[in-house]
Amino acid sequence: MDEVANYVQKFKPHEFRIWQGKKPLLSQIDIELTERCNNNCLHCCINQPEHDADALSREMSTDFVKGIVTQAAALGCLTVRFTGGEPLLRSDLAELYLFARRLGMQVILFTNARLITAELALLLAKYPPGRVVEVSVYGITPESYDRVAGHDGAFAEFHRGVDLLLQHKIPFIVKSPKLNILKDEQDAFEVWAATIPSMDKLPGYSMNFDLRFRRDDPLKNARIAKLRATPEETVAVFSRTPHYLKDMGQFCDKFMAPPGDKLFNCGAGHGTCIDAYGNAQLCLPLRNEATVVDLHEVPLKTALEKIFPAMREIKATNFDYLHRCARCFLKGLCEQCPAKSWMEHGTLDTPVEYLCTIAHAQARCLGLLGEEERAWEVQDWKDRVASFVHTSSSEGNTST
Repeated sequence: MDEVANYVQKFKPHEFRIWQGKKPLLSQIDIELTERCNNNCLHCCINQPEHDADALSREMSTDFVKGIVTQAAALGCLTVRFTGGEPLLRSDLAELYLFARRLGMQVILFTNARLITAELALLLAKYPPGRVVEVSVYGITPESYDRVAGHDGAFAEFHRGVDLLLQHKIPFIVKSPKLNILKDEQDAFEVWAATIPSMDKLPGYSMNFDLRFRRDDPLKNARIAKLRATPEETVAVFSRTPHYLKDMGQFCDKFMAPPGDKLFNCGAGHGTCIDAYGNAQLCLPLRNEATVVDLHEVPLKTALEKIFPAMREIKATNFDYLHRCARCFLKGLCEQCPAKSWMEHGTLDTPVEYLCTIAHAQARCLGLLGEEERAWEVQDWKDRVASFVHTSSSEGNTST
């Protein structure tokens, strides 16, 4: 009973922050516990070697991470996502996990499952995270998995970790990169995924892979670019989603319009990701030095309330961006953003041609653009969007 008493704190409704009539400043915080990983995946945008001494020496201490989690909880945060790299490489992962749970926070854990032990599985079963564990899968055979992961024997460790999650009835979901190496396994992967009790839909796939967040490896960037799905392949994957047209109609009704010269038209800066070294970022991939805040020097609240809002007001100055992206009504379909521009070009406002091509391919599939049209030149875009929204709504009602 003493253990339970230490784990649970009881509050009367009027004492609990969520009932005080104020919207929390922060609903979820992402904490990247390490950039190191025990995999060396072909497509990875961040990983450093598992035993990288420099990365390890600069990582946040246990107490520093606890301090960030405590600050986040004080701001009303209810969920923390531990990610990496591979967060299970941290020897203090269990301690940090319990610390967040004792604060009443749900924990989302991103992992490749290779380092899940019987002890960790028992911990997750005894003190459930409150959210499903998310497991990345790099193949369903030893040959394919080890090739993608870049490590012999990786599949066997992954398989053991997943078995432990299943044995202890820990809810988890799976996701996978969409790689040519794995294309012949997709059907079998989805059949297997459907047997996982927590999977209530098709697995998620990554396919338009990000380049290196820190712009630190041109050779890896070249390899990643070659692994990306083509625009046609991307549209084909989107089209597999049930109720695709109806969902896209609702989406376009809300999010299709030229963004103008303001760069941040997304949720960046309304929340934050903390990198492995204690820097608060506007979003997970954006590691431009001008858009991060060192939490060793500045409280999290100050970053969220004062510094990030000013950063979000940054405007584009790049001529190509102002001529194209600022005038393009496909903003809702396009992943062009300061983070993508940073990874691709080292700026915040240079158009990323790959993303532009994908957005145009999807718009043509939806009937919003003709074959040779460029979206930034279209004048009657409001009428086109309205027509598509009406048509997709009608088709959705007919199908139901």
